[in-house]
Amino acid sequence: MSNHEKRNGVKLFALNSNPKLAEAIAQVVGVELSKARIDRFADGEISVHIEESIRGDDVYLIQSTNDPSNDYLMELLIMIDALRRASAESINVVMPYYGYGRQDRKPGPREAITAKVVANMLTQAGIDRLITMELHAPQIQGFFDIPVDHLSATALFANHFLAAGLIGEETVVVSPDHDGVKRAREMAELLDSPLAIIDRRLYQENKPNTYDLVGEVAGKNCILFDDILDTAKTVSKSTQSLKKAGAKDVYVCVTHAVLSGKAVERLNKSGVKKVVVTNTIDLSKKNASDLIEQLSVAPIFGDAIKRIQNYESIKPLFDMQYVKKLMEK
Repeated sequence: MSNHEKRNGVKLFALNSNPKLAEAIAQVVGVELSKARIDRFADGEISVHIEESIRGDDVYLIQSTNDPSNDYLMELLIMIDALRRASAESINVVMPYYGYGRQDRKPGPREAITAKVVANMLTQAGIDRLITMELHAPQIQGFFDIPVDHLSATALFANHFLAAGLIGEETVVVSPDHDGVKRAREMAELLDSPLAIIDRRLYQENKPNTYDLVGEVAGKNCILFDDILDTAKTVSKSTQSLKKAGAKDVYVCVTHAVLSGKAVERLNKSGVKKVVVTNTIDLSKKNASDLIEQLSVAPIFGDAIKRIQNYESIKPLFDMQYVKKLMEK
């Protein structure tokens, strides 16, 4: 029997970061979540107990590393070690949100590259594959010497705005900074819309930050497109710049809704029409807002797992029509 004819059992485990998303992914794959128990000692140390045999199975471990990122990262590392010692055939980490990804280079002296630190930790712990979505910088894939499946939510968002009629010349896709131009351009091409850029310049001392607009938005709806929504300060300032330039309604479109501190309060006061995010991060413990609409990435991750198990390409997951059909199932 060749390797491609061999089929191991598939087990999916969820840790504590996003159990609802894990449950939805398991439904798409067509299996039940396997059982594991996570306990803590009196001093806060984490203990993991796998409650069923996984010997010889391909294991998919679902865990984002958002706040509390250190706790979730340690849960993940300890679980990986437990799986390896329990003789899993392969350990595949499904990390919808890759925490510590924003420090992906060394911008100044004596600074860490935390995205590489996390990559080293995962690799040394013994994983065989990483499946993630919308890394802060695509080159983070190069920090790994194992397969990395870097999924995107762009087609998912594009279908959403297409259904809402936000397409063509009357809609402008806006990148909130120069780093996100490539991402925003991909969305603009899918919507057949023009592109604008916020020339965001941050100053350390004695000078206010600037949010200058490059592009024409007067009389048009705008989609402010980014990968991470953290404090919402950039969204608020960018929305002010767009409104000042004559934009009609401003929609915020972000893959990872981190929403730290007073982010929801700032969004409510920002003047944005709607905030469209995915469920890579569990928002059930965040302050609710009628502005926020969540789209599920479970069909994308679930289909990716099935394709990996069947030795099929994941390229269709970047196609608008294919993703539309996935969401309709």
